[in-house]
Amino acid sequence: MAYRCEVCGKHTVHGNNVSHSHHKTRRVWKPNIQHVRARVNGKVQRIYVCTRCLRSGRVDRAI
Repeated sequence: MAYRCEVCGKHTVHGNNVSHSHHKTRRVWKPNIQHVRARVNGKVQRIYVCTRCLRSGRVDRAI
């Protein structure tokens, strides 16, 4: 599955888990990406979109 929003470009981010003793291990934050049917340039297509874009109305859902 694609981990990039096709509307805003949000993608996977890397960083560290930091424990109480300040021991660092690598970790990953993935955006909540959904595969939805949406209208793109007047046509219905399936695109990968983050839930922030869906909720804010940036995507015209085709149901």
